[in-house]
Amino acid sequence: MSEESTDSFDVLCGLIRNGGVVAGVGGSNADEIFDFLCRTVEMPEGVDGNSLKAELSEREKILSTAVGHGFAIPHPRKPIIKNESDQRIIVCYPKNPIEMSSPDGTHVFVMFIMLTKETKVHLNALTDLAKLVHCVEFRQFMETRPNVESLVEKISNLHLSGAI
Repeated sequence: MSEESTDSFDVLCGLIRNGGVVAGVGGSNADEIFDFLCRTVEMPEGVDGNSLKAELSEREKILSTAVGHGFAIPHPRKPIIKNESDQRIIVCYPKNPIEMSSPDGTHVFVMFIMLTKETKVHLNALTDLAKLVHCVEFRQFMETRPNVESLVEKISNLHLSGAI
């Protein structure tokens, strides 16, 4: 995933494929969502679910990862992934939107939980997700709570069409 010639949106789509989509997650706040995910989602080798939950919760206490329009991009403060091939973004749809101190006051209905090893991959994924969040077509699409394949296809199409 670190090849210079690899398009960053291709990398983003690979990260989402690796992480998958988890829908209908119960919880009334970010900590409850993180707890559920860290207990039920298969973690990469060497990643302890309890440690990941603590990292995500601690990061959220420092500064909300909500970015507006109902989106949040939670991530640990430091890399916890050991192998490049284990990097991923887990797309999570809470059962009900949750309050996360979003800059626009909108409750979060989708989280892109980033677990990366490399700073470059992390920053490129953040940049690409920010572009997507600013795309009205993408935001409307996300309200349908797409599965992983539909999501990756939409991101690829938006990128190829020049919409993002």
